[in-house]
Amino acid sequence: MKLTDLLPLEEWARIEEEICNESGLDASVFGPDGMKITKFKKWANSLCPVIKANEKGLSFICAVANQTMTKEVAQTKEPLVSGCDAGLLRIAVPICVDDEFLGTVGACGRILEDNEVESFLINKTTGIDEDEIRRLSTDIQPVSAGEAQTIADNIDERIKGVVENFQKESRKQ
Repeated sequence: MKLTDLLPLEEWARIEEEICNESGLDASVFGPDGMKITKFKKWANSLCPVIKANEKGLSFICAVANQTMTKEVAQTKEPLVSGCDAGLLRIAVPICVDDEFLGTVGACGRILEDNEVESFLINKTTGIDEDEIRRLSTDIQPVSAGEAQTIADNIDERIKGVVENFQKESRKQ
């Protein structure tokens, strides 16, 4: 079974867009291999696209966080609120039918209150100038831990609804 058995790509992209608009986070749906399944993109801030455009930033910051979180939610089947090495909030919500892990909804790009962007680490990993990192970080919106958990719970409820609808339709056939 794969994600497109649950919904067509256009519907997954619509869900990504709705999550972005509701939460202020950059949302993506990933298959079980950690690869994004749609072409939808709406950045949550100015820093993330610069990090992702940098080969080392993509490989050693974004991809590592995505792989680690995907592995954890595949095992636990529970949403995860954590962070990436850049210091930004990351949410991962598993997409499962029965006990089969099909992928995740990931959301990132804001910062937990009382945290700060890890300018030094980003600089050492990517070579991007720390002053440039600080300048690009000015539009990153803070979020409380409680609000981050609420966002994760809302995404989880949305995904459970998609799965329930799929299971109801499957039973009818």
